[in-house]
Amino acid sequence: MNSTRTPARPQTDADSTSLQGLARLMTLAFEGCDLTPLAMTLIARASGDEQDAEALMDLSTILQLQGIRNIGIATQAQSLRIRRLFELPARLAPVLRLLAIMAPGDLMINAPLSFLIEDSDVSLRMLYLLPGEPLPAQLPAHDVVFIAVSESNATRALLDQLADGIGAWNTAIVNLPDRIVRTSRAQACDVLRGAPGISMPATARATRGELQRLASARLYLRDLLFDGAFPLIIRPVDSHAGHDLEKVDTPRDLSRYLDATAGDEFFISRFIDYRGADGLFRKYRVVLIDGLPYAGHMGVSAHWMIHYLNAGMTESPAKRAEEEAFMNGFDTGFARRHAVALEAIAERFGLDYLVIDCAETADGELLVFEVDPGAVVHSMDPVDMFPYKLPHMRKVFAAFRAMLARKVASRAHF
Repeated sequence: MNSTRTPARPQTDADSTSLQGLARLMTLAFEGCDLTPLAMTLIARASGDEQDAEALMDLSTILQLQGIRNIGIATQAQSLRIRRLFELPARLAPVLRLLAIMAPGDLMINAPLSFLIEDSDVSLRMLYLLPGEPLPAQLPAHDVVFIAVSESNATRALLDQLADGIGAWNTAIVNLPDRIVRTSRAQACDVLRGAPGISMPATARATRGELQRLASARLYLRDLLFDGAFPLIIRPVDSHAGHDLEKVDTPRDLSRYLDATAGDEFFISRFIDYRGADGLFRKYRVVLIDGLPYAGHMGVSAHWMIHYLNAGMTESPAKRAEEEAFMNGFDTGFARRHAVALEAIAERFGLDYLVIDCAETADGELLVFEVDPGAVVHSMDPVDMFPYKLPHMRKVFAAFRAMLARKVASRAHF
């Protein structure tokens, strides 16, 4: 991310053994800081002390941020063999202890809570659980528990296990696991089917063999997808951030995609052209906290597949001006236009904290792409280029903090 400010320097003091955590490390990477010196320091720490789980955990994060995913996950596994509980102390005098239940895996597998509590009075403890192992009978000291595990193939068994067992913990819990399960790509469209003001195409899970038969006209599309029609959106199961996500216009395009893309199972859904009258696509991130909506960000692009970092927001004052208008007028504009739809999403999923990636259709409906409590909500954008964003992010963080406090208070009065 280009900015006129000087990138922050990472902490490289070999005597510092505290966990730096995802929010700090991702912010440094986002600002263009070279994390290699810090990685070398962490390697030296782990080599000098085989029990330095914090060094290995931070090293795992850096490796994944640098795109070295497999080695990063292996490094995380090494860290978890030493310890399962990690802590990020509150920046201010600690008032509330948040315990996050986490799953091992890549950076997309758990909700990145450290972004939401930066510079706050909330301390974050992260307890990693492995699928198949018994749940702990007692939890580390805390005030409120957040089930931070996002739904995926890799986490489904753990979420099911948590759904069956968390009642024994007898504590305040944010985001119940059986409700997180409903945010899967295949289930979310069923949850929202028929909801007023919402358009969300059905998503089907299909094997490579089924798609090959579809591409060669040996299988009807409607046998896989009840509202199916080309063009289709296709991606491998459990892919994120647009990895191997493509639009295929014809069966021949589908065949070419399968030849070029690894994977045994894929998600497919009908493509909806959501470009505006000016030919540009607009994608919104909305945060629901206790059912109330908050602006996350807005990306504008000439391409249908929008991710904020590839939308050219830093290069276009006009796009930033449009995002500023969206965020500043969110309560009386976007949130009011889609109030019924947002209320339906909050009610049907029943999650305390949920992030929605969405757009608007030509006829004014809310086009929902994805619902995921694990999506990143942050304040990393440079203030000199995006001066309008930080106040809105602080509003989100304050609402998150207040939601945690209400959870604690409601449990105390139980």
